[in-house]
Amino acid sequence: MDAQKVDMFIMANGKYFSEEKISFIRTRLLELDDSRWVPISSLQFKSPTVALVLSIFLGCYGIDRFYIGHIGLGVAKLLTCSGVGLWYLLDWFFILGATRNENLKKLELLLL
Repeated sequence: MDAQKVDMFIMANGKYFSEEKISFIRTRLLELDDSRWVPISSLQFKSPTVALVLSIFLGCYGIDRFYIGHIGLGVAKLLTCSGVGLWYLLDWFFILGATRNENLKKLELLLL
């Protein structure tokens, strides 16, 4: 794939991934042919910032986990009252990484 397209993708979507994964993503995108550009450029990623805000304000109901696609964890969090508050607080620290990992998984499905 053209380096200019790859750089444009990383500039537009880099905030959705971990910093240490950006070079991996760049390398994988450069190896692809141009016919894969349209599906990759049209991917919609979940915002880690939105996930954090949801975790802070609605995390006790598991809304943050539902947002990133972890339906089972969202239901478990809801049914256990967020692990009596402990899970709710821990997710404030883990939800950013979980969101970025889910975004990477979504991208990797198209990179294969």
